[in-house]
Amino acid sequence: MSGRVVVVGGGVIGLSVAYHLAEAGVDTVLLERGTLGCGASRATADVLRAYFAGDPVSSALAVRSLDAYRDFAARPGAALPMRQVGYLVLFTEPDQVAAFEAELPAQRAAGVEAELIDARRARRLNPLIGGDLPLLAAAWSPQAYVSDTAAIVEGYAAGARRAGARLRTGCPALDVQDGRVETPHGAITADAVVCAAGAWSAPLARSAGVRLPLPEPVVQELLVTDPLEALPELPVTLDASSRLLVRLRGDRLLIGMGYPDRDRAAWRAGVAAQLAVTYPSLSGIRLHTAVTGARDASPDRTAFIGHLPGPPAFLYAAGFSGHGLCNAPAAGELVRDLYLGREPWLDAATLAATPERVG
Repeated sequence: MSGRVVVVGGGVIGLSVAYHLAEAGVDTVLLERGTLGCGASRATADVLRAYFAGDPVSSALAVRSLDAYRDFAARPGAALPMRQVGYLVLFTEPDQVAAFEAELPAQRAAGVEAELIDARRARRLNPLIGGDLPLLAAAWSPQAYVSDTAAIVEGYAAGARRAGARLRTGCPALDVQDGRVETPHGAITADAVVCAAGAWSAPLARSAGVRLPLPEPVVQELLVTDPLEALPELPVTLDASSRLLVRLRGDRLLIGMGYPDRDRAAWRAGVAAQLAVTYPSLSGIRLHTAVTGARDASPDRTAFIGHLPGPPAFLYAAGFSGHGLCNAPAAGELVRDLYLGREPWLDAATLAATPERVG
């Protein structure tokens, strides 16, 4: 059996890493400061998608991850719902259309199924779109599913435990020095440490000599409407200009739009105003908090995944910028392969925290 690896972070990324390492025969311990999935993994829209505009590397991670999720969902007895709804991005400015067309070859090379559709077809896909919205065109990708983040967290946790990983909750990693991880319950010595602590990754990585330029933890909030009557089936829909994202959740709409600032009331008012512009039939609908959770974000919105060889080795997987659920299976594979010295399926140098990326 390989030497001990300590994974710091019990969200969907850390759990995927622990699962893939343990399944490969690595003696693995995971440390989580709270409960499993209590950070960014708690504040997702439960959407699995492949297309990430302007970021074909994240798209490649997502395409591979979608394959893994589909394989898991197809297993007998699997409890992972995957309802295909598609992903629609609304373009109201000519430069948005031009940017989509310019990057489309790279997206398709990453395995993304996407096309530019006209405004009429976009309104057929989402009939809530207002007739006065100056919609020029839209991006359409059928590779988007509504799933269940809690089921994914539990699935990875159960799989990691079955493979022999030990998952310790209520146990934050306070410091990492030369393979020694300090916790409130004592130190753990490891051959390698994996930092997958989400919004708390930067100081932990810094203690190991790695600079991850992540901001202080940012609170993500998703809102939900009151129950609505006779809602049509809708794709996950993003307005490219405002970043207003909506999807169906039962008889309500789940809504996101960037990150609230300190004035949450003003942010909510802005969401309500934009909702009325994009979807006039929803003007005046009451909005309520659905979920909140801390998010990490890299400067270029692409994850940092890399490896400082040891012994002791230090690996990191952080800065997923809200893409973690969509990227988790592929990220776990990458970290496993980097630790074991295997040839990864993706050129990991594109994800490393190099001077060019961290500035």
